[in-house]
Amino acid sequence: MWPMIFVQLEYLVRILGAAICGLLVGYERENHLKTAGIRTHTIVALASAVMMIISKYGFQDILALDHIGLDPSRVAAGIVTAIGFLGAGVIFTRNISVSGLTTAAGIWATVGIGMAFGAGMYVLGIMTTVCILIFQFILHRRFRWLKTPTIQQITLVMNNTENIKSVLTDSFSIKDLKIMTMKATRLDDQTLKIKLNVAFPEDYTYQDVIDLLKDNPQIKSVDI
Repeated sequence: MWPMIFVQLEYLVRILGAAICGLLVGYERENHLKTAGIRTHTIVALASAVMMIISKYGFQDILALDHIGLDPSRVAAGIVTAIGFLGAGVIFTRNISVSGLTTAAGIWATVGIGMAFGAGMYVLGIMTTVCILIFQFILHRRFRWLKTPTIQQITLVMNNTENIKSVLTDSFSIKDLKIMTMKATRLDDQTLKIKLNVAFPEDYTYQDVIDLLKDNPQIKSVDI
């Protein structure tokens, strides 16, 4: 009886270890105000560890029978497949911007952490957690040396004048902003609605855009 209890306690340690690592990853995401945070990542890691333990050890009594042949690894494969719906639920698209991809990838990685603990690979699970946290930190957009431009859509309502493209290009180039695409729709003889996809430095804010365009007498409204 005692050996069985010790085995169950070891399984419990694996589950708790997975939950703690999931909590750490979730804290990093929640600290950056992401939709999936501590609770989501903790539950994902914990559940993955439980399912991995069941996959690896839950069928030993059945597999001991001569006429039974099962592939326990199929449960582990199913875990990776099933997590796709949760990852898809945190990905959002607004205009041409996509958010939630990193969080979805983090959830997927958290599954791997839980499975590693469930399989008894403690070092692998811990080191994976450490690597995720390190890369999430050093690759965050706050680090200026890793900055990459982001593309946002801006909708302008402005007077129908000549050389609109050159006027806008000159206005944006002052602040090192680059117009990627431009689409104009005539509202009436005097007014145009223009949709721009503009490449911004990552530290650029919406207020910076407003300040840049507010003094242009040709622009009637700005929507970002």
